[in-house]
Formats: sequence, C-alpha cells, structure tokens
Amino acid sequence: MALGDPVVLVADGHSTMDKKTVYIETSIISYLAARPSRDLLAAAWQKVTIDWWDTQRDRFDLYTSDLVIEEAGRGDDSAVSRRLVALARIPSLEITDEVVALSEALIDAKALPPKAIGDSLHIALSAVHGLDYLLTWNYRHIDNAETKPIVRAVCLAKGYSCPEICTPQELMGVYENG
Repeated sequence: MALGDPVVLVADGHSTMDKKTVYIETSIISYLAARPSRDLLAAAWQKVTIDWWDTQRDRFDLYTSDLVIEEAGRGDDSAVSRRLVALARIPSLEITDEVVALSEALIDAKALPPKAIGDSLHIALSAVHGLDYLLTWNYRHIDNAETKPIVRAVCLAKGYSCPEICTPQELMGVYENG
C-alpha cells in the first residue's frame, strides 16, 4: 500500500473497500462517555454523539490513535475507564514521520496555533492514512470554518487528500424520504 492510500485493514485483519473510514478524535469519545450534562449545548452534543455511535458507526470502519488513547486516559478514573472501554476495539493509526511533518506544516501555515499540536496531529493522522472523515466536536482548532480552507490547501500541497472534517450530526447518513 502506498503512502496516502486509504487504510484497508480492519481490526480482525481482513481488508475492506466497501465502507468509508472515520477517525475518531478525543472529543467524540469524551461526549460519548461523559455523565449527562446539565449544560444545554453539551447535553445536545452528548445525545447526538450517542445517537451516532448507536445507529451509524457500523456503517464505517473506525480508527483512532495512541494520541486519542493518551488524551482519553486523563482525568477522573471512572470517566477514563468509560472512554477507554469505548476505544478498546478501534484500531490505532501510527504516528509516522510523515504524520509529524504534515502536522508541523499545518502549524507553520497557521492553520492551527502552535499550542494546538495535538489537534494538528489528529488532522495529519487522518490525512496521511487516507481516511475519509475526521469526526470531532472541536470547533476551536479542528472543525473551524475559517481555518479548514488552509488545512485543505496544506494537505493538498503535501500530496494528501484532506478528510472531511465534521461532527456526528453531519455524518448521520442520507435519508430517502426527507
């Protein structure tokens, strides 16, 4: 498989070409595993995330990374446990030299600020490994309408397709009757 070709190995080692691929970023797992929030917006994002997880995730081949696992491992022990259980069966993408180089290029192009190196790595992981979607609730640095054109331009300039960066609400599928 050439660098930048779509990932085609699933967790059991069989190849698949019929499903689109999704990178699961840390905010998805955090909302999925969080205790119910009294904050209206957070509660809505939790519900959408849980609905996507329950009804849509099987349509895709899911991937994550050691970075997500490390980030999910921080905080309250019971929350950490719930997050890590959700991640347990999702294959982890490797942080290669190419991933690091693209992450640095995103920072250099000011697509993300230097303090957001973890977020630039999430984008680079999904782009370098040829994934179709990057699922996130991170509007500040990842799913930011003002910086996504820069992210796409950097990915293309470096020879990678940029994943479609979206929220679970945007990846709920197509309905024939409405």
